[in-house]
Amino acid sequence: MKNKFFILSSIIAITACTSTNKPAINSEDWGTVDSKPVYLFTLTNSNGVSAKITNLGGIIVAFYAPDRNGLLENIALGPANLEDVAGNPALGCIIGRYANRIGGAKFTLDGVEYPLAANNGNNHIHGGTKRFSDKVWDASTSSDERSATLSLTCTAADMEEGYPGNMIVQVNFVLNNDNELQIHYTATTDKPTVVNLTNHAYFNLTACKEDVRAHQVRIYADAYTPVDDEKIPTGEIAPVDGTPFDLRQWTTINDRLTDLPNGYDHNFCVKGTPGNAVLAAELYDPASGRLLQTYTTEPGVQFYNASHFNGRRTNPQGVAYTPFMGACFEAQHYPDSPNKPNFPSTSLRPGETYAQLTIYKVGVK
Repeated sequence: MKNKFFILSSIIAITACTSTNKPAINSEDWGTVDSKPVYLFTLTNSNGVSAKITNLGGIIVAFYAPDRNGLLENIALGPANLEDVAGNPALGCIIGRYANRIGGAKFTLDGVEYPLAANNGNNHIHGGTKRFSDKVWDASTSSDERSATLSLTCTAADMEEGYPGNMIVQVNFVLNNDNELQIHYTATTDKPTVVNLTNHAYFNLTACKEDVRAHQVRIYADAYTPVDDEKIPTGEIAPVDGTPFDLRQWTTINDRLTDLPNGYDHNFCVKGTPGNAVLAAELYDPASGRLLQTYTTEPGVQFYNASHFNGRRTNPQGVAYTPFMGACFEAQHYPDSPNKPNFPSTSLRPGETYAQLTIYKVGVK
C-alpha cells in the first residue's frame, strides 16, 4: 500500500512539473470585524488542489482534495460564512497564545505566578476569552512556480489574557505542488513567556457525506499523556501498549468507541523535534481513497474526533455538522506543560524565536 501511494505521489509530482498552470492565490471580501476588513483567500496549486483561508483567526474554511477518481471535494470543516464563525469555537483556526489546556488556569514562570481566564471549568483553554482566533490578522500574499503563500501576522500585547510579553507572531500558509498545506509558525517576545501554537483544522475525507467513524487512523506514537476527569494531564507519559491509545497500526475509529464512547481528545507523544518534521499521523477514508498525512516538528499531536457537534453548524456546502463529523490532528506541545516540569518546555525568552512547522498532505491510496 505504501508503494502504491509513493507511485501515485510521483505521478502527481510529474504532472505538476509539466502543467502549464502555476500556483496562484486570490482574495475576496468577506466582511468586517472590529472595523477591520476580513478577506477569504484561495490558494491553488498546479494540480487543482486548493485551500480557502481567512485572515480572521487564520481559519481554514475549505481544503479541496482529490479522491481516487480525481474528484476534488472539500475535506475541511469550516464556517459557511463570516456570520457562522460565531458559535464555532476553535473551528479550523490558529490557536494561541497557548493551545489546549492549562490546569488551574495559572502557571508559574521564573518564580512569578500568572493567573489566566478559567474558560474551561476550573482550567484555561486555547488562550483565553480573546483568542488568536478572534483577531483580524494582517495579510500578504505571494506565489511562484512551486507554491502559493498566505502570510498572516499579529501582535499580542503584554499581559493580554494574562500572558507576559509583547509577542509578535507570523503564520505562513504554503500550498505547494506536492499537495502539502504547510503551516509555518514563528513568534518572538520581549519578556519571558510561554507559547504553544497550533491550528484546529477539522477534517472529513468523505466531504461530510458521512461522519468519520468509518475512517481509519494511524498515529506514530509509542506513548501518550493520561488525563484526569477535567482532561488535565496527570504528568505521566504512559506507553500506549495494551490501551485504546495504541493506534500504531491502521485502526477504524468506530472500533474504539466501545472503550472510549466520547471518542478521542488526547495528546500523543509523536517525537517531533525543532527542525525535524516527522510523519505523526494519518487518516484514511476507504470509501473515497483519500489519505491525509500530518507531519510536525512538535513533540505532540492532540487527536480529537469532534464528538460535540450538534447539527447547528454547517460548512460552505450547507452540510450540517453532527457528532463525530470531523477529526483533528493538532500539532503542539503537551497540554499543561508550564505546570509539568517533566514535559518539553514551552517557555520563550527575549532573543529566542519560537518556530514550528505542521504539514497536512493529501493523496490517495
